[in-house]
Amino acid sequence: MSAEKGSAFLLKVGDGAEPPVYATVAGLRATQLSVNGEAVNVTSKDSGGWRELLSGAGLRSVSVSASGIFTGSAAELRIKGNALGGAIDAYELSFESGERLRGRFLVTRLDYAGDYNGERTYALSLESSGPVAAA
Repeated sequence: MSAEKGSAFLLKVGDGAEPPVYATVAGLRATQLSVNGEAVNVTSKDSGGWRELLSGAGLRSVSVSASGIFTGSAAELRIKGNALGGAIDAYELSFESGERLRGRFLVTRLDYAGDYNGERTYALSLESSGPVAAA
């Protein structure tokens, strides 16, 4: 597998329609994806001293964090509205290879910052609500 450009790792937000049309969140400089899982331990006396986990059980979630320069794009404003309203919305992560992950996420954190002579920046965190699947 060849290396992929980080600039091609994009976060997109849906438009609220069904099916959603996704718009790229502009100005992002860094994007991170974490897939989390909790195991269900089914170890017993018959396990021979080895831990055994139950396949397909437990809790799975996806976390996304991103940061960048505020541009005032429609996608950024939609995320801000979702954060203020506590709304779960459709999001897509796309990669240079063409792979895409889609799911519904809640904005759990949205931070804005700015210096006197610098640009306005923002950072956000998303947590999945329901399944996240390859598209």
